[in-house]
Amino acid sequence: MHKSDHWLASPWRRSVLAVLAGALPVLAFPGPALWWWAWFALVPWILLARTAPGGKRAAYDGWCGGFGFVLAMHHWLLPNLHVFTFVIAALLGALWVPWGRLVHRTLGGTPSAGRVAAALVVLPSGWLLAELVRSWQGLGGPWGMLGASQWQVAPALRLASVGGVWLLSFLVVAVNVAVAVLVAVRRARVPALAGLVATAAATSAAWVWSPRPDPDGRAAIAVVQPGVVAGADSADRRFDREEQLTRRLADRDLDLIVWGESSVGFDLDDRPDLARRLAALSRETGADILVNVDARRSDKPGIYKSSVLVGPQGPTGDRYDKMRLVPFGEYVPFRSLLGWATSVGKAAGEDRRRGTEQVVMDVGDGLRIGPMVCFESAFPDMSRSLAADGADVLVAQSSTSTFQHTWAPEQHASLAALRAAETGRPMVHATLTGVSAVYDANGARIGSWLGTDASASRVYEVPVTHGTTPYVRYGDWTVYAALGTLAAWGAAEGVRVVRIRRGRPARPGPPARTAHGSPARPGR
Repeated sequence: MHKSDHWLASPWRRSVLAVLAGALPVLAFPGPALWWWAWFALVPWILLARTAPGGKRAAYDGWCGGFGFVLAMHHWLLPNLHVFTFVIAALLGALWVPWGRLVHRTLGGTPSAGRVAAALVVLPSGWLLAELVRSWQGLGGPWGMLGASQWQVAPALRLASVGGVWLLSFLVVAVNVAVAVLVAVRRARVPALAGLVATAAATSAAWVWSPRPDPDGRAAIAVVQPGVVAGADSADRRFDREEQLTRRLADRDLDLIVWGESSVGFDLDDRPDLARRLAALSRETGADILVNVDARRSDKPGIYKSSVLVGPQGPTGDRYDKMRLVPFGEYVPFRSLLGWATSVGKAAGEDRRRGTEQVVMDVGDGLRIGPMVCFESAFPDMSRSLAADGADVLVAQSSTSTFQHTWAPEQHASLAALRAAETGRPMVHATLTGVSAVYDANGARIGSWLGTDASASRVYEVPVTHGTTPYVRYGDWTVYAALGTLAAWGAAEGVRVVRIRRGRPARPGPPARTAHGSPARPGR
């Protein structure tokens, strides 16, 4: 036995190694933002699962790696959720159990060229299945999808306009599989190299043939970021600071001013004085103001987070109530069962209420905006729906102040680049405490970020575009193709098993006995 094989024979050592291997891709995301690392980061995990002594151990390697990935991606939740962060990571990590078995089945032992060729399609499809299930809002949403690590790479953003972040995840995993084969399976290098060439060809084709957004004028949009305002009466003092920063925007010929999530801590019907102050700011700056109200409603029970548009005469009536809430942060799933999370961390003491539909708002001069709140910007289908409904500019109002000194603010701001590229619509990501950012319709950053140390207002000249990207038109076709691939693979495996069983020789029955009870001998 090789020395390294003997070391891996220990289940505990192998599990620790799998956890560490699963955590490696996180370095491709902000804060490190080593985007190129994503194209190699899965190789150790793949090599570990393929060398598992059996399918069950490979499945466990998948689980341990998934645990490491989810924990590393969400490590900034530890101060808030404490031990429950590990529980969440363990539950979500189980989504990679099938992927671990697929790695072992396709690449284990000495795989043939045909199995390697299948792995280049099946393994990325299996990864997408895990991302698809994890993307359900009740499981925390699609934060940390592997393809999102490519938010600053122009060719990758062009691919996102064709197949969304799903296509990027698929290709990133396919390249990792090809690299793993080149490292460990010399006899199957031809299909691995073919996979790399196919990925390069797909990227080049998207770069040349995918339609680019057509410019159609410009809009001057200002972001107001008050910075950290804590302590007693923080809601009133935050409003005062936002008011001061907004007044600096007078005479700037603006089309829209955007405040961050929870920028107004009172229902405007209950506080008409605040509504009047906002209307005065709108008149003074000559622009509508999109605020975000986080308060108990006066017209219906419960607390809502709502994007509210305010014009020179006060609230215009345009309002969007947040639909997808943050698990534990804004509601506790299965509170009767998991309510104990509020006693060990900073989980929501009272569930927020959900909105029922997305809204496109008209802010004047023909400019239409599609608001989202907080981590709704992580959901590709929401921005796609707003673009299809006629939004010219996507707007996300966020607040990551709880995680001010972690990787979370930069990770959140980077998601807007993907949403802009997917939809061919510019996107404004406005926060209370940073990071605030604006991207054009290609996903390229406009101007500089407002970091977590900034308390400022800033104007961005945003190119407005029209046209429809393939992703907006055709939706999640990559996901459907992946599911079809897995179904076809499963059917082929089923046929193979049936053929093996039919071709297996029948087990010999017990020897015949004579009338005297002794076994009959051959030839007698």
